[in-house]
Amino acid sequence: METSLYLPVKHFLQGLGYTVKGEVGRCDLVGLRDDDPTVVVIGELKLTFNLELILQGVDRMGLGDEIWLAARLSPRGKGRESDPRYRNLCRRLGFGLLGVDASGRVDVLVSPAAPTPRKDPRRRSRLVEEHKRRQGDPSAGGSTRKPIMTAYRQQALACAAAMTLAPQRPRDLKPSCPDAQKILHRNVYGWFERFERGVYALTETGRSALAAWQPEPSRVSPDHSAPSA
Repeated sequence: METSLYLPVKHFLQGLGYTVKGEVGRCDLVGLRDDDPTVVVIGELKLTFNLELILQGVDRMGLGDEIWLAARLSPRGKGRESDPRYRNLCRRLGFGLLGVDASGRVDVLVSPAAPTPRKDPRRRSRLVEEHKRRQGDPSAGGSTRKPIMTAYRQQALACAAAMTLAPQRPRDLKPSCPDAQKILHRNVYGWFERFERGVYALTETGRSALAAWQPEPSRVSPDHSAPSA
């Protein structure tokens, strides 16, 4: 699975000084630097080097300042990673190319160059905001078969956890969940119900979701950076 590439590539980018989180704004990995948050690094993962990986990189050019494409190295070294045309295309596009072997070692096949395409300010802003608001790193990059633990879902779960024993007012939840009022009012997941005026309770759907999601954060290695508020 593509998630098997996530930790090796994450550790590689962390070695370059970036705080890395997975599955942010449809990107497999997003890295930011505390000393220079204006620089956005994006990583995309595939099990093999193919055209789809490059096309994903092209789509991310409007968001990131540095794009890294990573895939599993072929056992005999005869995959696309050894094709000079493939490497040259990545080089011309300004992409970095990483090969991950069976042991998890990461090799730099092509170093990235600063891309020049025009950025999409709105998408880029959403990407950075989601990275900053997400607590820790709860979703491994490359995940495709289950919902992503977004910052919104994290806050909704925090509200649900606080309601397990008794109904709560949004203002009482605000210290741990700044968007409590909006989350309870919109009730996107159907986890909450109005108990009385200004007070909300947890539904059975919410209790089931809380039980299902609570173990999830431990499945991905912790992010040692300080969580955003």
